[in-house]
Amino acid sequence: MLDKADTVHVVTGCTAVGKTELSLAWAEENDAEIVSCDSLLFYRDMDIGTAKPSREERERVRHHLVDIRSPSEQMDIVDYLDLAISAVQDIQSRGKRVLVTGGSGFYLKAFFEPVTDDVEVDDATRRQVESLYSEKGLPGCVEALAEWNPDGIENLDTENPRRVLRALERCMASGMTLDALREAMRKQENFLTRANKETTVLHRDKDELNDRIRRRVDQMLEQGLIDETKSLRELGFERNSSAAGAIGYRETLAFLDGEVRREDLAEKIAANTRKLAKKQRTWFRTQLPEHRLVDLSGDKRLESNCLFENSAL
Repeated sequence: MLDKADTVHVVTGCTAVGKTELSLAWAEENDAEIVSCDSLLFYRDMDIGTAKPSREERERVRHHLVDIRSPSEQMDIVDYLDLAISAVQDIQSRGKRVLVTGGSGFYLKAFFEPVTDDVEVDDATRRQVESLYSEKGLPGCVEALAEWNPDGIENLDTENPRRVLRALERCMASGMTLDALREAMRKQENFLTRANKETTVLHRDKDELNDRIRRRVDQMLEQGLIDETKSLRELGFERNSSAAGAIGYRETLAFLDGEVRREDLAEKIAANTRKLAKKQRTWFRTQLPEHRLVDLSGDKRLESNCLFENSAL
């Protein structure tokens, strides 16, 4: 039987549900360090729009995989997997517990099943896909991907250009369908997928979560989201579609370009965040392995030991 220190504890939930406060408290009480699986916390200088834990909060508990990339440089899932494995092994080697936090399904999945394969995409294939995207846009790439996958493309997010382009590249480079690639990938277990895990999903009633989302957006704008976006633009973060296309930043960029009125900006961000939360709820329900559900509705002041059944030291 694995010692509790060998268990990887995971706390996730929709954006604005309240992960940070409970996670910090649990980590402090259980001598743990936090490993981020949030797709935007990797990037330096993206603080307000990501609701990144403050410097004071990161001083309370050591965080890993936060502020490790320039905002103009994309994070690759292969790099993330290597960094996450190294972080978890380092934490456990020092006798501390591991707490994984974040709501990004793609990176969270890396802790439960293989997410990479051995397909190597050559430059010629990559240029071919980029050319198709330039000429025919996302719809053209989705159409091409469908031709490679006559039986369907399952749960791929066809509204996410990066996911579609990477999937098309891998199909073209390997000559395989996405189903065949997934089957090959499932056989590639690693340190994270084999690790013992305890997982908790935080939940709030829809109306309450929506209210928290709107209040968070208003707070971000008060804290200087517009100025932060201007600074990021000067740093070239628009070269990174994952960063510049993130909710909060993409709407603010549209405002700076005169495409969105200032009085409409907050609601535009909030509406897109609500859509994201809906997608996250579906992902947690259908894609996440066995987990506990902790309901925070009514702004319950729950003790951090509610997160896991075996939290006691």
